[in-house]
Amino acid sequence: MHIPPHDNGNRAIVDVDNELVPLNYFNIVKLRAGETFDYTLPGYETCIVPATGTVDVDVDGAKFPDLGHRGEDVWDGDPEGVYAPVGAPVRLTCKSERAEIFVAGAKFDQVLEPFDVRVPELDLVQYGSDDTKTHRKIKHILGANQHGKVGRLLVSELFTVGAGGWSGFPSHKHDTDRWDVAGEMIESRHDETYNFRFKPSHGSGLQMLQREDNAPGDAYHIMDGSTICIDKGYHPCCVLPGYQMYYFTILGGLSQRSLKQYFQPTHADQLHTIPGIMDMVAKFK
Repeated sequence: MHIPPHDNGNRAIVDVDNELVPLNYFNIVKLRAGETFDYTLPGYETCIVPATGTVDVDVDGAKFPDLGHRGEDVWDGDPEGVYAPVGAPVRLTCKSERAEIFVAGAKFDQVLEPFDVRVPELDLVQYGSDDTKTHRKIKHILGANQHGKVGRLLVSELFTVGAGGWSGFPSHKHDTDRWDVAGEMIESRHDETYNFRFKPSHGSGLQMLQREDNAPGDAYHIMDGSTICIDKGYHPCCVLPGYQMYYFTILGGLSQRSLKQYFQPTHADQLHTIPGIMDMVAKFK
């Protein structure tokens, strides 16, 4: 499902128990200097990531000052985040002239401890190649480095490298928990939500969604600020030549945090043509 860019007025874009992606939550909060925003989210753990600007974060009395240092856009520096446990009261206070803050969530039933993730603690991956039009960087905010401290939530930022190209290829899905005859998990159920940005901002791209291997699927024209919710199916995306693409990624697992991707059989041989892709797979834990 494509949710077009709009002014959400600091109200959830993907609310709790969403019909399509019930394991996800997503809000974009925009504040000016000195303004505050409070939330409490029973049943969901969350991660606060400033897209731009700087905020102080208070999680039930635990204080995390000066989070985020990006200026004009998401290309202007590295992300930082704060993990907030299920049901914790959270207050965001804007320290910069303006701030745009992503709030990502996943359904969970236990209360853990809050913590922050600063730039030195990011888990960085770069893979693909210009030749295969798959060159990209991933900045994991809640990734493998935070395994054991988080319940079901994975949060990352993905950037195309260069101008134009594909992401999420070879096509994969993760819409059901299933195992092979030997008892090894071959796919995990993870709902997924993206928010896209383009540079320059008038750029755009395409999100494909193929429900079954070799069957016709759907395609969505994505623009700066578009949100995509993915409940099932293979889902590669691409950006027009001459533009850079970014997307903020939220994954919420049904039974586990580690993501087990199932690669589309028709295109599985492409795994051997894209440099570093197995490194990428290993980082979604």
